[in-house]
Amino acid sequence: MSELFEIIMILCFGCSWPLNVVKSYRARTTKGKSLPFLLFIAIGYMFGIAAKLLSPGFKWYVLFFYVLNLCMVLVDLGLYMRNLRLDKECAATASK
Repeated sequence: MSELFEIIMILCFGCSWPLNVVKSYRARTTKGKSLPFLLFIAIGYMFGIAAKLLSPGFKWYVLFFYVLNLCMVLVDLGLYMRNLRLDKECAATASK
């Protein structure tokens, strides 16, 4: 039963991350985003993956969703870096 609840939690996060990635892509700014938050989430998924790999009798399908969510967070981190560059370019052209 606990695995079912974990899968539901991971699926809920899994539905949220693509929406967040699309929002980051369209916004083209880092305003309203937190780099430490994204880093802590990515690290948390990495430790979750490690915990799954080290637990006896773990289920591969649960691990798949952890990895999928981590990939979404890493894409959002990449977009954060792109948007940070765009913010700096915008600030440089505004100050001229």
